[in-house]
Amino acid sequence: MNRLADATSPYLLQHADNPVDWWPWGPEAFAEAERRGVPVLLSVGYAACHWCHVMAHESFEDAGLAGYLNERFVAVKVDREERPDVDAVYMEAVQAATGQGGWPMTVFLTPGKEPFYFGTYFPPQPRHGMPSFRQVLEGVDAAWRDRRQEVGEVAGRIRADLAERAAVYSAGAHHPPGEADLHQALVTLSRDFDQNRGGFGGAPKFPPAMVLEFLLRHHARTGSEAALEMAVRTGGAMARGGIHDQLAGGFARYAVDAGWVVPHFEKMLYDNALLLRAYLHLWRATGDPLARRVALSTADFLLRELRTPEGAFASALDADSLDEETGKSAEGAYYVWEPGQLVDLLGPADAATAARLFTVTAEGTFEHGTSVLQLLAEPEDFAEYEAIRARLAEARTARPAPARDDKVVAAWNGLAVAALAETGALLERPDLVEAAERAADLLLAVHLTPDGRLLRTSRDGRAGANAGVLEDYADTAEGFLALYAVTGDASWLQLAGGLLDTVLKHFTDEASGALYDTADDAEELIRRPQDPTDNATPSGWTAAAGALLTYAAYTGSDRHRTAAERALGVVGALAGRAPRFIGWGLAVAEALVDGPREVAVVGPDGDPATAALRRAALLGTAPGTVVAVGAPGEAEVPLLADRPLVGGAPAAYVCRHFACDAPTTDPAVLAEKLGAAVE
Repeated sequence: MNRLADATSPYLLQHADNPVDWWPWGPEAFAEAERRGVPVLLSVGYAACHWCHVMAHESFEDAGLAGYLNERFVAVKVDREERPDVDAVYMEAVQAATGQGGWPMTVFLTPGKEPFYFGTYFPPQPRHGMPSFRQVLEGVDAAWRDRRQEVGEVAGRIRADLAERAAVYSAGAHHPPGEADLHQALVTLSRDFDQNRGGFGGAPKFPPAMVLEFLLRHHARTGSEAALEMAVRTGGAMARGGIHDQLAGGFARYAVDAGWVVPHFEKMLYDNALLLRAYLHLWRATGDPLARRVALSTADFLLRELRTPEGAFASALDADSLDEETGKSAEGAYYVWEPGQLVDLLGPADAATAARLFTVTAEGTFEHGTSVLQLLAEPEDFAEYEAIRARLAEARTARPAPARDDKVVAAWNGLAVAALAETGALLERPDLVEAAERAADLLLAVHLTPDGRLLRTSRDGRAGANAGVLEDYADTAEGFLALYAVTGDASWLQLAGGLLDTVLKHFTDEASGALYDTADDAEELIRRPQDPTDNATPSGWTAAAGALLTYAAYTGSDRHRTAAERALGVVGALAGRAPRFIGWGLAVAEALVDGPREVAVVGPDGDPATAALRRAALLGTAPGTVVAVGAPGEAEVPLLADRPLVGGAPAAYVCRHFACDAPTTDPAVLAEKLGAAVE
């Protein structure tokens, strides 16, 4: 066992018995490189990463290669999900130097942490124009020994380039996007839209959850049929494709093709939390039964497959699992089917029906004649479909299951809390609200320190040592704000406010309003990471803007609203040029342009009339609407202050900037005010 044996990260523990003498990221590793006068090999990945496993088996488990590596380098292994700051800084350098990125990320550093050579996966032998990993090690070692000055010059240029890139985001002077900017974003998105298969761009195709939220909000505000059509087509195509687990719910990370047929089979908490909320909102906007079904099955997947014994949610399921026929680990083995397997399980008649329903063919859509299940059309006999689906799902549980990365990440649990709370309230599943509350309680008990700071990860109820980054504060605040809207428990609003005060104090550039991914007292890297664009999750920058705007709508805080507006300035700069990569920022901007609308529902707790008004408010599609429910004159929540009952009956007030329309006691009138499309 090497130095990773005491790690809490499942990814690091996967490498704890490698012959490579791995070090965890920390000052000790770089001090050792300085002492020995050797470069650092930085290898970054995550537990559910298929190619990370491949490179580990091919290279890091090879004793001969490990011996060479140990002799001439200090090897540092990083879990990108534990240290997104380290990953972000060096991934930016990789992408700038090579034009592409990915994991495993392989970077060679000076003992001063400066990068000078980059790559991702390297094979054990040269192939497809790539050098072998051994050749890379030998080349870097030779350069380090024989051309040290040149290496230093390269490292210096790279560091300067990264600093120059960072200055772009700190420049400020941008205004929050207005109606014209949001319209231009829609126009640009329409050019990238795949009219035949949904989604944006070509292969590989990623689920655009944040862009869907923007499209739905834009439709709600403007009535744009083009925005709604793109959202509906994309949601339907993903739901019916192989990227969606047709048997047990949940979505894979992305599709390797443009038609959503063959996924990269890993399932991530963040994707499923974001897509759960997007499908819920798609149902709210259209009443589409498929969207409702997908939302519920995704919620059930989260509870069944990712919930930990402590009540929070694990990070991911692997893409790989044991193939019983070959006895080897293989990508997708748990999920794919052959026609003969259907016959053996269901008999000839039902097997033929299953093959037709789920597009299982002799040729297959995946490797070795296997098929990824799709549901390209709505079943004619839904009861028959459900019976066959249930039998296949039950039979699949007997297969060797993919491994689970069971670390808990604060940000991703915040996303799950928000999605489950809203889904439970709108689709009348109180167990989902309870699950959201339990996960939030875990974040409070384990991740929140006595001084109000967040820790990013935990495992088995034990907190890790890594400080929370901006997305942890922003997404956790988002989850707490959603819980307040659903439960009316004002403590969630107060807790969100505490997290957002930390954002303002430790993550915000006071001069420009720009936001940093790490706190001002975090470990110093070669540059302080900062990126307003979405990746697989909303950027911490725009997630914080959204939570700040929501909190301001509840409390009337001009400080928080101004911070949100300043942060959204970068969205105005990117809206027309790169809307696919600023989707959550555009969704927040829609709320800003619309108000957002503030709904105060006053009435006794447990009164059916109060509950009916709350439900009508939550069903409203107006962008970013905030909902506060409480007794008349409740002092804890400013939005509820001075809102009396009407004729002794529960009432709802619809406001913008705390200026309100005449109150109503009629849920139907309230629904009409907020654009509700379903009930």
